[in-house]
Amino acid sequence: MSAPAGDPSSDVTSPATTSPTSSSLALGNDPASRSRVGWSRYVAFALIVSSTAGWDLWSKHAVFNMVGYPGKTEWEWVGFADNIRFCYWTNLNEGALWGFGQGFSRVFAGFSILAGTAILYWLFVKQAAQSWWLLVSLAMISGGTIGNLYDRLGLHGIVDPDDGTPRYAVRDFLHFYLFDFYDWPTFNFADVFLVTGAIMLALYSFLMPNPPSKPSVSKSA
Repeated sequence: MSAPAGDPSSDVTSPATTSPTSSSLALGNDPASRSRVGWSRYVAFALIVSSTAGWDLWSKHAVFNMVGYPGKTEWEWVGFADNIRFCYWTNLNEGALWGFGQGFSRVFAGFSILAGTAILYWLFVKQAAQSWWLLVSLAMISGGTIGNLYDRLGLHGIVDPDDGTPRYAVRDFLHFYLFDFYDWPTFNFADVFLVTGAIMLALYSFLMPNPPSKPSVSKSA
């Protein structure tokens, strides 16, 4: 039913059909502006990735130069009622985390490149970087990935003593011996960052509430 002529209500524009004004855009109410990833997220991501990858690469370089390869420190830290022992023990890992998939270092290098590309796409194209939790967790995973990818490409300079060919393997040196019976596989700080980021992602998927579903609107006749 249309409003009679002269009725003031006929001049009122429906809120649903009102176009955004310049003042609303200036106040940041434009939906497109709210969906953009701010520059601070790019900076934070770059800082976390560079610091984690940098620490991993520096620690590998320092320990391998100090201990040699293969090598083990003469000192050993013992704690928790002699149930945990720790030392530096240099090792080259041609597989994945904890030594799985030995001999497939170049395959894992390819997976690392694909994973890094997917992370960048998810964070900054699909806008997942709007969540600080996701940003930090994926940045840690990226830093660990870069640290191990550097080694898998043979950029560390370690060569086979027999034929002089580059060793496409990850440098590990953190070694724990637990409860006098379990020899934990050697690992590095890149593995620490990878596992920490993965745990944060798991917590996010289990603990973060699902977005509320939109109520269905029934059309009246």
